[in-house]
Amino acid sequence: MSFASLGLSAEIVRAVTERGYTEPTPIQAQAIPVILKGGDLMGGAQTGTGKTAGFTLPLLQRLADKQVVGKGHIRALVLTPTRELAAQVEESVRMYGKHLPLKSMMMFGGVNINPQIKQLHGRVDILVATPGRLLDHLQQKTVDLSHVEILVLDEADRMLDMGFIRDIKRVLAVLPKKRQNLLFSATFSDEIKLLADGLLTDPALIEVARRNQTAELIEQRVYPVDRERKRELLTHLIKENNWFQVLVFTRTKHGANNLADHLNKNDIPAMAIHGNKSQAARTRALAEFKTAKLQVLVATDIAARGIDISELPHVVNFELPNVAEDYVHRIGRTGRAGSSGEASSLVCVDEKKLLNDIERLIKRDIPVVNVPGFDVDPRIKAEPILNGSNRGQGGGGRGQGQGRGQSAPRAGGAGRGAPRAGAPKPAGAGRGPVPSGAQHRSGGRGR
Repeated sequence: MSFASLGLSAEIVRAVTERGYTEPTPIQAQAIPVILKGGDLMGGAQTGTGKTAGFTLPLLQRLADKQVVGKGHIRALVLTPTRELAAQVEESVRMYGKHLPLKSMMMFGGVNINPQIKQLHGRVDILVATPGRLLDHLQQKTVDLSHVEILVLDEADRMLDMGFIRDIKRVLAVLPKKRQNLLFSATFSDEIKLLADGLLTDPALIEVARRNQTAELIEQRVYPVDRERKRELLTHLIKENNWFQVLVFTRTKHGANNLADHLNKNDIPAMAIHGNKSQAARTRALAEFKTAKLQVLVATDIAARGIDISELPHVVNFELPNVAEDYVHRIGRTGRAGSSGEASSLVCVDEKKLLNDIERLIKRDIPVVNVPGFDVDPRIKAEPILNGSNRGQGGGGRGQGQGRGQSAPRAGGAGRGAPRAGAPKPAGAGRGPVPSGAQHRSGGRGR
């Protein structure tokens, strides 16, 4: 199957070909024809499935088919949960629309609003925005959404997790009633279904890959380690295996900063990326990481959303997430587009329940790799997770924020501290591959 056979114009196919793509991914093959027909769509897609092109290509086609003379109005609105994802989507719009007479812009907070206001005075056909900054413009009456023909809610599950539901409803209230709506989500919780019921009209439903199924090309490993030796072990693994382009997940912003500092002191170029970093710092870190100038990027879950790097070789869970489903999102950033990848988790005694939850969700035991010199001290007792404090792996001490899933929800309505109501049932397959030449055990661990 070719992109041309899906009904896309020669100009769009040319831009896609110039990017090196010849065949559509499963979600592109299913979503593009539906969107071109003008109907609403509810798409279930994990990160790395080609979802962004799945909606940007037909969106460009529909707008190009009905060109507007003169300055025109904003005709398509894409809402994303994070700045990084907004930048990624808008970059895709520009790349795939390079041979079309359409203009796009991205809009997010953390930067001066005045250049955005100036840009809105010119022609903008497609606006990619985060909810908060878009509301700022609406309150200042510097943006007009009364002519929007297509609305896209990208990563809707994450937007709800981050407490954006009220912001989204305020945006919806000013949009034209007659429009095409596209909603994409990695999961279909009760909250997502409720949002979809109020937003979509007789939508087509597309799901690619079974929910919570980890990619078969991802080699998953668990490294047992004492909580106080995690940073030492990570440093050892990176140097011993000569890992480059390593995306490391921590629980907190403070922990990300401290871990990046530790790696730099050990001659491993690293930067942290999280919500407290300026937009300039985040953009620079991502750019250096994508070009492999930066060896390690340490990130919190929300900040990492939107990082789209083809063939990312290594993802490390320095600390396991409270919610097992987030593990799938994290490691899904490697093993993309037919490329293999490695997902490593440094697991201390506090995290055994979290690991059990993850293995139950993905329906497989993750192989264990014991690193010589890092034997676990059986005398160390499990401690409860102190959510948000990260007192251990930032700078030593106890209660690093691993543990038993006993965390409070995030402020601001994020509520990721416990599984959401209506969360999808586990789906998955057999065991993951075992690293060659490594000491390992799989199966029952007597946990």
